[in-house]
Amino acid sequence: MKKKIIILLIVLIAILRVLYTHFIYSNNEYNKYKRITGIVTFIKESKDKTTLDVLSKNKIRITIYKNCDYEYGDEVLLSGYFKNSWDNTVFNTFNYNKYLLSKKVKYISINPNIKITKRNNNVFYKVKNLIINKIRKYKSYKYLSAFILGDKSLIEESTKDNYRNICISHLFSISGMHIGVLLFVINHLIKKERIREIIILIFLVFLLFITNYTESLLRCACFITLALANKKLKLGLTTEALIIVTASLLFIYNPYLIYSVGFIFSVLITYFVIISKKIINGNYFIRLLKLSLICFLSSLPIIAFSFYKVNLLSPIINTFLIPIVSVIIFPLGLITFFIPFLDKVFYYVMDFFELVTSILSSVKFMTFSLAKPSIIVIFLYYIILYLSIKKKQKYIVVFIIILFIHLNISFFITKPRVIYLDVGQGDSSLIIYPKGKTVLIDTGGKYGNYSIVKNSTIPLLNSLGINKLSSLIITHGDFDHLGEAINLVENFKVEKVIFNCGPYNDLEKELIKVLDKRRIKYYSCIKELNIAKNKLYFLQTKEYDNENDNSNVIYTELNGYKFMFMGDASITTEKEILNKYNLPDIDVLKVGHHGSRTSSGKDFIDEINPKYSIVSVGKNNRYGHPNKEVLDNLANSKIYRTDENGSIMFKIKNNKLKIETCSP
Repeated sequence: MKKKIIILLIVLIAILRVLYTHFIYSNNEYNKYKRITGIVTFIKESKDKTTLDVLSKNKIRITIYKNCDYEYGDEVLLSGYFKNSWDNTVFNTFNYNKYLLSKKVKYISINPNIKITKRNNNVFYKVKNLIINKIRKYKSYKYLSAFILGDKSLIEESTKDNYRNICISHLFSISGMHIGVLLFVINHLIKKERIREIIILIFLVFLLFITNYTESLLRCACFITLALANKKLKLGLTTEALIIVTASLLFIYNPYLIYSVGFIFSVLITYFVIISKKIINGNYFIRLLKLSLICFLSSLPIIAFSFYKVNLLSPIINTFLIPIVSVIIFPLGLITFFIPFLDKVFYYVMDFFELVTSILSSVKFMTFSLAKPSIIVIFLYYIILYLSIKKKQKYIVVFIIILFIHLNISFFITKPRVIYLDVGQGDSSLIIYPKGKTVLIDTGGKYGNYSIVKNSTIPLLNSLGINKLSSLIITHGDFDHLGEAINLVENFKVEKVIFNCGPYNDLEKELIKVLDKRRIKYYSCIKELNIAKNKLYFLQTKEYDNENDNSNVIYTELNGYKFMFMGDASITTEKEILNKYNLPDIDVLKVGHHGSRTSSGKDFIDEINPKYSIVSVGKNNRYGHPNKEVLDNLANSKIYRTDENGSIMFKIKNNKLKIETCSP
């Protein structure tokens, strides 16, 4: 009884610690100029920048846009501005700030002045530097870094996407499976129990150090340590209790681990594998299939909450790939580190493995979008999964029904909403109708290697359970409005595309080539569009001699609320529309041309009298948008800006507009 009370107390302290820290985090803003001395604990070099973690009183992530000669353990003096990282500005997308917090990185600094004050003389860092420098000389360095250093950042994003698509990313994170292989070797080499246990503990501490305390390995090392203590001290704790205590202690140590998807995966999968031991039986293949299925089911809500896409073939794929990675690839990688002439062999093995996973990833017929579930839904899911495992088939039917409903959650959307996405200096607006019918107006443009569509638009759509667009409307042919259109139609199902009036420019022609190839219908210069018993009216059908004046100007009503989307239409177009139509007062106006003074003329704004005005604009943009005169013209409305407010969502609920923002 005392043991249960102590465990319950530890769990309660962990919960309170997480809640308290989350509250402090939500209200903590920091931006100061400082001089800080610290130790370099993480280094990542790319073509144009170097990323460092520097440990001082707090851990700080530094980004320097040049390659530098630093090593782990170097003492450096930093001078510059230190601030919190940024939160996501598009709903349900990756939050970089929370990601850094999960790694105990509190602040960031871009291009500070950095000076080495003392070269590393710590023996442990010297060993780590030797290992890193040795790995860099190998042709297969990116996978050796993953298996030995726990650093997957060197693996190409396209390859990591393939691994995520078939749910095998965990195979390249140092965790229980890899530690199991290493412990198997230690157990067979060292027969004396006491010496073996000491070596295991030393080995785990060393491995944690060289992998920069990777979350999944931290869970594994803590669990093994507690298990050894439980055995030596005869505490009598069950394996199930040990994993609960492990997770609780680590949350007390670092409450920001609640934001670590890898850590949550590790804890939940381990817990459900432990309680499923009685049903994981049969021959080797059957046991492995059951194990893969338990891992899949226990990770499903976290996949839905974090990635919004699931491949139902992943349990079968894992059944075949887990033994290949654990028995062949991982041991071969370790042997290659010590026997360099195997480098080419390991490289070609991994090259072939990438080819196989690329083919498996291209099989899309069993891949589905999973809407982001609420915390309550996740909690109920795990209760049903727990009961299904403990009571076997009794709750399976309920489990399957819930999964089926969630896969079709977009059908249950009953109220329309409009989301103005933060796409930097560009435009992109999403209209969602009942039963998941969806229209996207513009895509924004791609900036460098960063794809807005892949990192923001598609994840947002998937998070809402939406797996296709009814229409993609291109207001006009400027890059900041259609620059990501090809990326969108190549990676997401689009039923049709609508262009503006006037001749196609080069960007539009490139898009049309892709539309023809993918047999997607497209139209131009239409007057209206019917979507889910609603109409979008295209007010600009006159042809001008420039793209901005030819912009589609769209008017629609949703449950009695009036929305207007101006594209980059200029004052010339606005005058034409005023002469042609008797426009009512507008509830929500998507301001023309990012707030440029060439649009949003006073006469036009006074006539439509918007209640809310949305300016889609990039932070510190070179054009000086939005213009002060335009802001003065819009002064009678409530102004929202994507550079200040992030994405803005208007929900129509109980015949009232509810406004939410996703602020940076």
